[in-house]
Amino acid sequence: MQIPRPRPRSLAGQLFAMQVVLVAVIVAGCAVFSYLSEQRQAQAAALRQATAAAQAVALSPSVQQATLSADPTAVLQPYAEGVRQSTGVAFVTIMDTHGVRWTHPDPARIGEHYLGHIGAALHGATHDETYTGTLGPSARVVTPVRAGHRITGLVSAGITVERIDAQLRRQVSVLLSFAAAALALGGIGTYVINARLRRHTHGMNPAELSRMHDYHQATLHAVREGLLMLDSGRRIALINDGGRELLGLDENAVGRSAADLGLPAPLAGALLSDGPRVDEVHLTSDRVVVLNSRRVSSGEHRGTVVTLRDHTELQALSGELDSERGFSRALRAQAHEAANRLHTVVSLIELGRVTEAVEFATAELELAQTLTDHVVGAVDEPVLAALLLGKAAQANERGVELVLAEDSVIDEGLLPARDLVTILGNLIDNAVDAAQGSEDARVTVTVRAAGGELLIRVHDTGPGVGADDTDDVFRLGWSTKSTGRGLGLALVRQTVLGGGGTVTVSGAEFVVRLPVRQEATA
Repeated sequence: MQIPRPRPRSLAGQLFAMQVVLVAVIVAGCAVFSYLSEQRQAQAAALRQATAAAQAVALSPSVQQATLSADPTAVLQPYAEGVRQSTGVAFVTIMDTHGVRWTHPDPARIGEHYLGHIGAALHGATHDETYTGTLGPSARVVTPVRAGHRITGLVSAGITVERIDAQLRRQVSVLLSFAAAALALGGIGTYVINARLRRHTHGMNPAELSRMHDYHQATLHAVREGLLMLDSGRRIALINDGGRELLGLDENAVGRSAADLGLPAPLAGALLSDGPRVDEVHLTSDRVVVLNSRRVSSGEHRGTVVTLRDHTELQALSGELDSERGFSRALRAQAHEAANRLHTVVSLIELGRVTEAVEFATAELELAQTLTDHVVGAVDEPVLAALLLGKAAQANERGVELVLAEDSVIDEGLLPARDLVTILGNLIDNAVDAAQGSEDARVTVTVRAAGGELLIRVHDTGPGVGADDTDDVFRLGWSTKSTGRGLGLALVRQTVLGGGGTVTVSGAEFVVRLPVRQEATA
């Protein structure tokens, strides 16, 4: 049986262990440093205290006079004990220049030689040292007593090392208490921080986070659809290659606000919106995109995820499909009408009215052939000719006459066929919708290339566009009909602007001007 390998510790757990060790090392280092510093300070304070006591005794006039008397001990012993008790030092010893004690805390030691170095003091200097005497190891000071210019005795004062250590132990206990408190606070703070980190990393270890990042990057750039992630300030936090392509952004888009990307106002408004968006159609400078967005939150708003799908090709195919359906309906209607006309002609022949049958048949053929001859003669672009004939049949079925102006002339290859179908097809559809139901319903189309530009004019007998709506009529979603429409004229403006042209509306007339290829014009 294979024993499963233990799962590596999570990133938060590893950081917690490392931070605890780091805090412990820092606290221990600070404690050791403080201990050594306190030790030096305690010894220095003891020497300062002993120096002050010794020099005060050496400078006392009564001590200077007593060193010249026949029995110095009688005067100096009580004095030295009083100084020792008042200053808190361990001993105050007064001796002659040979080191024989005149005073001592233990009277039995009077008359014995002083244990320590007195050479420097005999030369007039104050000397300090740590030496083991009759009271044990002590930090002591030896200073000379002068009577006039002559050294008549020596004074030594000191504090035992045991007393210094006792004081140091009290300070160290306080220091250790603070160190323990600092370690505890550091541990608690580290635990709280790492608990928060564990929530954000979902308990994953570094290998899992690295693998997830690699998968994330690969998925991000493999997806053809556009993907944007906006932070809470509506700035781009992440965008993939598809998103840059669909929105026309460069590599420096990350970090910029969605309001500063130069996008059309409806699209920028959708990116800045708080609410979710589902399958909204928007236009960029050259594309039709479908936008979906959703907020990312866990108690607080963290940002928004936006997906974009390129709808341009689908919209073009949808338009072509609509045209094909229209053509199909027109053909069915014409087939029905042709059957009726054929029955009429056959009936006239059966009734012996051959002349009337011939006149009826040729009149219908003449009307259809006249429009076909006009379109074919004026329009060399086959796609555009087919579009006009198909639209004419559709308009006729809806009770609208589609007329091609007499001055219309257009050569083949002036513009991409798809652009012509998008522009003229949507303008004619819009005009037929407007003219349907009006008196003498008619749509007049003018297509002419001259002076390096292509002029497309579509006029209808409908009510026209109000002066207040001339700017909104090209906006995506604007329509005087049912909701869900208002895309055709927006596509017209997008295609025209993409080709470097202009489109205007005045009442019931739309005018498009587009620069044409110079070689085609020539």
